[in-house]
Amino acid sequence: MKYCSVCGGNVVLKIPEDDNRERFCCDSCGTIHYENPKVVVGTLPFFENKVLLCKRAIQPRLGLWTLPAGFYENGETLIQGALRETKEETNADVEAGELYGIFNIPQINQVYMIYLAKVGPNDFSVTSESSEIGLFDEEEIPWDILAFPWVNSSLKNFFDDLKSGNFVLRTEDIIRR
Repeated sequence: MKYCSVCGGNVVLKIPEDDNRERFCCDSCGTIHYENPKVVVGTLPFFENKVLLCKRAIQPRLGLWTLPAGFYENGETLIQGALRETKEETNADVEAGELYGIFNIPQINQVYMIYLAKVGPNDFSVTSESSEIGLFDEEEIPWDILAFPWVNSSLKNFFDDLKSGNFVLRTEDIIRR
């Protein structure tokens, strides 16, 4: 950030009075610009014992497999955002279920909110964001070419829960070193 969104003045990174971390502060009008984590929403679509994965047609992680997810937009609920992202990436109209996973990724300032979702066996197709889409059982998952650590965790949790018959909300901190 270079300029204040309030007055257009220059901003500097400093610790404001009565604060404990650096913030972008306007030298002209005194506005403190707080930067907060971005929320990412998505689904873990499944049909029977298979999950729906997308092969990314866009960066980042082009060509790797993921669950449908993307940035939460203003004016929508978490579920609306998760369903929108799922539609954008898979062309699927899924039936949203319970919140299933919360992933905190502090090094990139993101929080992921992933919902379980039911999908029909043929209710999806490729989009501009996904070059391939398919249903995979546990043995068919391309484990070595998953796009993100949260996808790996989500899938492992899902298949463990599928075996036990008990789907529980999990939270996880993903720390990259």
